[in-house]
Amino acid sequence: MGRVSRAAWIYIAAVVIAAASVVAPRLSDRPLSRSWWIALGVLMLLFLICDSTPTPLAARQAAWSPSSSATLAAVVLLGPLGAALVGAVSVMSLRRRTLLAERVFNGGMYAVSGFAAGRANFPAIIWPFAAAAAAHVLVNQGLIWGVLQVTRHDGRAPRRIQLESSLPLLVASDLGYAALGLVIAALWTVIGPFAAALVLVPLFVARWAMGQFAEQQRAYGATMAALCQAVETKDFYTRGHSERVSRGSGMIARQIGMRADRAEAIMFAGMLHDVGKLGVPTKVLQKTGPLTEEEFAAIQLHPMRGLEIVREIGFLNEALAGIMHHHERIDGTGYPMGFAGDEIPEFARVIAVADAFDSMTSTRSYREARRMNEAINELRKGAGSQFDPVLVEAFIAALHRDGWRLPERAAAPADRQTVTAQDHDDPTAPLRVVESY
Repeated sequence: MGRVSRAAWIYIAAVVIAAASVVAPRLSDRPLSRSWWIALGVLMLLFLICDSTPTPLAARQAAWSPSSSATLAAVVLLGPLGAALVGAVSVMSLRRRTLLAERVFNGGMYAVSGFAAGRANFPAIIWPFAAAAAAHVLVNQGLIWGVLQVTRHDGRAPRRIQLESSLPLLVASDLGYAALGLVIAALWTVIGPFAAALVLVPLFVARWAMGQFAEQQRAYGATMAALCQAVETKDFYTRGHSERVSRGSGMIARQIGMRADRAEAIMFAGMLHDVGKLGVPTKVLQKTGPLTEEEFAAIQLHPMRGLEIVREIGFLNEALAGIMHHHERIDGTGYPMGFAGDEIPEFARVIAVADAFDSMTSTRSYREARRMNEAINELRKGAGSQFDPVLVEAFIAALHRDGWRLPERAAAPADRQTVTAQDHDDPTAPLRVVESY
């Protein structure tokens, strides 16, 4: 209960009231036949079976089930009221560790979307069913989008972006498997209620396929986490840095209206932007005292090393450009390629802002962490020379919107000396670019 904001509760209440307003008046419209109630009970049971065994999405805080097939079968067999009642049974789902708020919202959401589907009536059967399926999916996903908006300030932006990026797949899947609802209705006229049991096989095959996809996505996440952990083992003063840069990059992406799939990709890039440090000698990363030109050149090569390490990971796509070029500068004095202005890929320009801000607000051996307002001022000073000014202002706006959790001071291991070399991500450090190595 405490995990749900007041705004979310108001939104949930509005959805439930809408569901009650379309169901309650129609229950007393006319007497319903015994066969109608039998069909309703069977389809409710089918809905519960599907809804109680969902497939977790990669974002983990949401899951998908093919339960819409039962709702859309009810559209054909029982009409708007039956479809709404079948959807409302989601309140009784047997999912484990489900919050009361989630149960109530799901029940109201499925009832409203089922009723909307049932109201999509046309004189034929195929076209009306297609319209009903479209209405169900659009209302369903629209209500989910709404709850995402009212919970956008809950501090879990990365997982919100992952969920938003899954919505197109969910829409396509729901439209495809909604056709099974028509199959159920057609078979019902031949074999009766047994039709519901017959379609459980394709429904659970669909569930298995979605599960495989989600498992693949989680494997991608585990791979990136392992790479980041390896980097942080070599460079202990940057522990948590990759995760924070990933979060900051996602905040900027949302602020500038980047598509959800690109926002997720840029978070991957932020997570892996320093993976090239695995190719930098440990003695250089952990050196006490200033770096020689050769040692700094080795660090300067880490964006290209990072590209070499992850370029074969196919799902990264545009994220690779962010990893390669996040140390370029708008004035063309950055590295590794000396790109300027719009020559620098958008992903790299976004990561550069988040990277510098986290560096400044993190404690280093040679200085204490800067305050957020000081770091913001430094970003603005560098706007137009080091950073894209539009993205700087977008990040500042996102900070005011979402806030920022400052990192705890990293304690050096007892068997290591204190690092005194300046962090090359710190924009207040003197600019130093080595031409060759």
